[in-house]
Amino acid sequence: MWKDYSSGYIKNNRSSGMSVMIETFISALLLSLLLGLFYNAWKYEIESIEQEEGGWQSRIVGEFTREDIESIKNFAHVKDVVVNEKGVKIPGTVIDIYFDSMGSVLDNTLRITETLGVSAEKVIYNHELLAMYMIRDPQDTAPRLIFPMFILIAGVASFSLIIVIHNSFAVSMNARIHQFGIFSSIGATPKQIRACLLQEAAALCILPILIGNLFGILMSMGLMHMANDLLGSDVAGRHEAVFGYHPLVLAATLLLTVVTIWISAWMPARKLSRLTPLEAIKNTGELQLKRKKKSPLLTCLFGLEGELAGGALKAQKRALRTASLSLIFSFLAFTLMQSFFALSGISTRETYFERYQGVWDIMVTVKDTDVDSFSEAQKLQEISGIRSVIVYQKAMAKRIIAEDEISEDMKSFGGFAVAGDNYARKTEGGWLVNVPIVILDDASFLAYCEQIGITPQLDGAVIWNQIRDVTNPDFRHPRYMPYLKGENAVSILRQSGKEENDNGNLTDVSVEIPVLSYTEKVPVLREEYATLDYYELVHFIPVFLWKEIKGQIGGSEEDAYICMLGRENVTLEELDALQGQVESLIAGNYKVESENRIQEVEANDKQIQGMMTIFGGFCVLLAIIGIGNVFSNTLGFVRQRKREFARYMSVGMTQGEIKKMFCVEALTIAGRPILITLPLAVITVGYMLKISYVEVGTFLAEAPIIPIMIFMLAIWGTVAFAYYLGWRNIRKINLAEVLRDDTMM
Repeated sequence: MWKDYSSGYIKNNRSSGMSVMIETFISALLLSLLLGLFYNAWKYEIESIEQEEGGWQSRIVGEFTREDIESIKNFAHVKDVVVNEKGVKIPGTVIDIYFDSMGSVLDNTLRITETLGVSAEKVIYNHELLAMYMIRDPQDTAPRLIFPMFILIAGVASFSLIIVIHNSFAVSMNARIHQFGIFSSIGATPKQIRACLLQEAAALCILPILIGNLFGILMSMGLMHMANDLLGSDVAGRHEAVFGYHPLVLAATLLLTVVTIWISAWMPARKLSRLTPLEAIKNTGELQLKRKKKSPLLTCLFGLEGELAGGALKAQKRALRTASLSLIFSFLAFTLMQSFFALSGISTRETYFERYQGVWDIMVTVKDTDVDSFSEAQKLQEISGIRSVIVYQKAMAKRIIAEDEISEDMKSFGGFAVAGDNYARKTEGGWLVNVPIVILDDASFLAYCEQIGITPQLDGAVIWNQIRDVTNPDFRHPRYMPYLKGENAVSILRQSGKEENDNGNLTDVSVEIPVLSYTEKVPVLREEYATLDYYELVHFIPVFLWKEIKGQIGGSEEDAYICMLGRENVTLEELDALQGQVESLIAGNYKVESENRIQEVEANDKQIQGMMTIFGGFCVLLAIIGIGNVFSNTLGFVRQRKREFARYMSVGMTQGEIKKMFCVEALTIAGRPILITLPLAVITVGYMLKISYVEVGTFLAEAPIIPIMIFMLAIWGTVAFAYYLGWRNIRKINLAEVLRDDTMM
């Protein structure tokens, strides 16, 4: 009997069943997409860790014989043992151990050390890799939150979907309380009623679950390919993501979807089955307010229809809570995301791409090479289409600045009084500050001397004599002033990191170099100075001088750099060709990495587009949850609210007035997220503009108004369409039939 009743009800109430099926499909789709993306993100992180650190799980340092290594291989769960002969700067023999089972890594590694007589301090674990398998070493204090965050998000998503789907089932089941009250009065048990409702839920949800999971897998595959297309290999340190889908992921997705939907159906079914027959028969299925509340604003704007719409929305407050929160969060997240990326684009363009547009076109990093040993600069200069070539290296030293050297402008904002000890430290002779040294090839240094208007020579240094006003927090428009008086003809440099002896006193190890000039200009390089340490005193010196002092100063970086500038208005194709010529010329003798300016701009744009696509997709999915909840209510409330509308019509309310009431409800549901979000967005964006020191007019000129308007109109349009479908069904009701209390269907 129950089977025939359920099948008959589903056939005769397609709109209600369709609402449940749509919600189920969306839930299965979202969960499948979420878990598919999480699995591939987890797999990608493991691949990245194995590429950077290696796939070993534990590492032991010590002196080992061949017999020791063989004994390790014989331990349970040990897959392989490899002697690490390169890339690890640790004294002694390093053994990398690979295990079959991640769960046995910690215990078995300790047993191995006990067998070999090695202390536990000699053990190194690949904590980053182990954390991806939820294995934590008590000695590891790093948070390692990636995998737990995946689980948390999946749990929150499931809980949110339970609320959404639960509402769909509740709307469908509550409309039939009167019927089940009659069944209960003639002997149906709560268990039979509950089983009837759950079997209806199963019949409605099996197909949407399967289709939703399939579409979720396809969408996650599409997003992975999109990420590869948008980001590709242009992003440094990124490898191509290969889509994968483990059978256990499919099983977990199906299980999570089924549990989510079963809980969503069981909650209203349990509540309905526990009603007494008298309570169920008395229930008319109407929406009712526990306490009469007025909506003065809607009444003022729309009259009687506004007041009725306000009352109806208050009666549906709990049912529409998910829709309201989802639409508010989705619109707020989308608005802030668009504003953030617009602001980020302005900042990146102003502080990087536009700033260095006439500074570099091709940048080459020559690995493990000193600038004084690089001999290809002249050949690079001879390449057709290259305007300038500057080869340089960076080093770090220290210098004492005496009180009488400080300029009056610098003293005006407190001198070194507000400087941190890691930037400027008080000593007996003055203040010990950091001295970045930029070592230019001789030809470039001579050209720099001509640029600042001094006699070109190679036996001294040029000092950038500028310091930022530290009292002005506007980093985008900094105000500079003279650092030193510029009277000293020599600069005494000390080796960074070894400027003090064991007693804390300054050592006598120093080098005295002539100062050719104090200047406000810097060489044309893609470098920033005094951005974190405002008190550093930058020195520019030629290779000729560096060869004489590097033994006393040291502190040079491992790599050298080549900054090249092409012709004006150069194109990407021309830069790609020049980059190829440069690499073919020097790649045979040196290990190099190169980039060109236009390609970097395009790579940056691709990254931003990729991130906006992913974040925008999640905003859309969040909006779909809310819109799905709206559809669930509007398609299901025909039964729940038919007596309400029949009563309005019986007292003379026309279909046009009911239609106006529907429009007010739709406008309120769609307009509430806009009214709440816009003030919050304005306040948040205003704060972001304040801390980033971007002018309001500059932001408004590029504000993402059109995407935000499209998203807002999409919300309005879908909510209006949902209410249109509800209005279309309401027009078909029969007044006399609806007002009868004892109807079965």
